[in-house]
Amino acid sequence: MLNIKKFTFNAFQENTYILIDEQSKACIIVDPGCSNSDEESELRSFIQDNKLVPKRLINTHCHIDHILGNQFIADTYNLPLESHRLEVSVLAMGKQVGMMYGIPYKGSPKITLFLEEGEPVIFESHTIDILLTPGHSPGSICLHLKEQDEVIGGDVLFQGSIGRTDLPGGDHNTLIGSIMSKLLPLPDNTIVHPGHGPSTTIGVEKVSNPFLN
Repeated sequence: MLNIKKFTFNAFQENTYILIDEQSKACIIVDPGCSNSDEESELRSFIQDNKLVPKRLINTHCHIDHILGNQFIADTYNLPLESHRLEVSVLAMGKQVGMMYGIPYKGSPKITLFLEEGEPVIFESHTIDILLTPGHSPGSICLHLKEQDEVIGGDVLFQGSIGRTDLPGGDHNTLIGSIMSKLLPLPDNTIVHPGHGPSTTIGVEKVSNPFLN
């Protein structure tokens, strides 16, 4: 089982996750949103204090609030960036979007390892399935930890809501289709850890999410 640690960073209150293998202390950093030295220090201190060894850096998608810490993580732990190939153009807009929102952006390494649906991530003794769930962003992915019924969901499905679709590359019908075909078929007890806000479950969202009824 992978332990999941959540941090909430930057002005967008974005959720950054660390997936931890307790036996080896190896970990995956997902969507590092740390936007200043205090947030960077908080993340780095947790890793040091728990004697973790970062092995992978993954973006569920490449909107500005999820990539602000990419360069910091890549430089500190010498990690390549992994995401879906359809996020290359989204990542390339980072500087422009940062200027539009007035957010200091240190840049990001390019995506050099492409994650594809049907090609699981093998991490230590764990298998993480990649679910391609576009609609919020062209190449949005969810990380399905099938062995423990948990999903790192990015900005696809939230507690009582869904990802916005008014950004470049977004499409409402596509997003609803992604949720209906990729997430809702999962077991009702599957926990969804979203890119913003509290965690929820597939079962709860099936019956109470107003965007899905």
